[in-house]
This record gives sequence, C-alpha cells and structure tokens, in this order.
Amino acid sequence: VAHRLIHGGETIREPVIITAGIKDIICQFIPLAPLHIPAGLHAIEVTESLFPDAVQTGVFDTGFFAHIPPAAYLYPVPYEWYSEWGIRRFGYHGTSHAYAMERAAQMLGRSVRDLHLITCHLGQGSSATAIADGKAVTNTMGFTPLEGFMMGTRSGTVDPGIITYVQRHHGLTADQVEEILHRQSGLLGVSGVSGDYREVLRAAEAGHERARLALDMYAYRVRAMLGALAVTLGKVDVLVFTGGIAENACELRADICRGLECLGLFLDPNRNANCKPDADIAQAGSPGRILVIHSQEDYILAREAKRLVGERIVSRGKPNN
Repeated sequence: VAHRLIHGGETIREPVIITAGIKDIICQFIPLAPLHIPAGLHAIEVTESLFPDAVQTGVFDTGFFAHIPPAAYLYPVPYEWYSEWGIRRFGYHGTSHAYAMERAAQMLGRSVRDLHLITCHLGQGSSATAIADGKAVTNTMGFTPLEGFMMGTRSGTVDPGIITYVQRHHGLTADQVEEILHRQSGLLGVSGVSGDYREVLRAAEAGHERARLALDMYAYRVRAMLGALAVTLGKVDVLVFTGGIAENACELRADICRGLECLGLFLDPNRNANCKPDADIAQAGSPGRILVIHSQEDYILAREAKRLVGERIVSRGKPNN
C-alpha cells in the first residue's frame, strides 16, 4: 500500500517502507502541518489494521525539494533558528510537481535535464516550483504549507508583522491566529462565501463583489510569484498548470497568464477555453509552452512502491540476509 506523506524533514528524503521508527519521525513534524500529518498517520494505522500482511510504503512531499540550495531554503533570521531548531524552507506538493515535470518532458519529447520549468499546482492547497536540470530550485511553500499562494482557506504569504500586531493590539492568541490563517483565510476569508473556488466563482458571476475581489487577488498573487520563480530560473521553457483548480478553471488560467508575455509565455485563448488535459494551450509561435496536465500523484506513489517492494524481495533473497 502506497501513502502520500507530507513531511519527512531533513531526515527522510527518499521513498521508504513504513516502520514504527518512520512513524515516530513523522510525528515530530505534526506542528508544521497540523492539517495533514495526523490524517496521514491515521490512514497508515487503518491500513495496517485492514491489511496486516501488506507492505506499507511512503513518498514524502518534501523529498522532491532535497536539492534546493541553502540560499533558497534558509530564512533571513538568526542562523541558530536553523541549526538548533530546524527552521528552513521545505517545499510541498512534491509528488504533484515531480509528475508534472516528467509528463511535461514526455509531452514535449525532451529530457527533463534540458528544460527550465515552472510547475503550478492549484487546488485546495497550492504551490509552484521552479525546476532546472530535473531538480527543484525552490518552491513557494516554506517551513509550513501556509506560505506562498493564497489558497482555499489558507492565507498564504502575509507580512509577519501582522501576526504580532493582532496579538498585541487585538488580543488574539497564537492558537487563534493559527486557526484563522489555516482555516478562515484565503478565498473563504476574503469572499465570505466559501473556500471552494467553484462556489466563489459562481458568486462572482452573480455579482458578489467580495467574491470577485477574492478571485482577482488569487490570480494576482499567483502571477506575481510565478514572475519571481521565472527570475530565479533565468528563463522559462514550460509553464505547467496542474491540480484540481488549475486543470478545470480556464478563466483563472487566462487571468494568471495575462502579463506573462514578458516571459515568453503567450496563451492561446481558444486552446485554453477548450482545453482537456493533457494539452498545450500556448500560441503556436510562443517561445515558452503552457501545458495543462492532469495530476497523477498516484502513479508516482505506485511506481515507488513497486520499486521498494522489488528491492526488498531481492535483498531478502540474497545469501546471509
């Protein structure tokens, strides 16, 4: 049984067979991803009870970002925060970004090592990754999955001074701030309608002003961060849209791409409006390609599970093992 697991820290970077020791390591990171890790551990425990003889394997979201350089993963805070407390950028949605990279190269008939890509995963949680030479350069999410894009109910990046301000001047506790930033912000917090993109879009189309504002903010913040990733790469051969929202919301893709022509990314309105993943929606003469790819993280999980189980069988079959 293959599990997508969100966090292995600097300790677990590669896919693993899950053991009691692996579960103990995962537990250490619950404060960093309180929405995800308890659910992932629960899934492992339930699966163990239902299929006691099955091999449980795990692929970690953070693993794809193991090669991000220190200049990108360190924060400009006292270095001891990293050396003693482990505070650094980790990056998330690694299985989705890995699949999008591989599928994009396949669609274009090129090697991943020859491409400079930005993979943009937009769903209830959202992030983008800059990729060069087949490796992640950086990811918009950081120490926790809260950083980066505005999301369904998560704020994404905000001025950290806001946090201390509302605590000092409006009496909010750390727990209250965390609850608000994780569950009451993003599309929900701005629109007041929902954290579901589809519902916010319907409200905006019906004339709801705050819903329209939320959608405008969403597209603006994605576009701005894609620009930053492009500068980090130096050039963009491919922009990939993936994830539930990105694969289905043609109007959002159009809003995001408006202004990306300076990066050599020219959207074809007709291709975009009639897109069925997997598809290229860039203009024929666009220097950079714009792809919409159906996210198949389960493929990555299954492939790694097969490899791990195969290696285990070979290892157990060797003499003296």
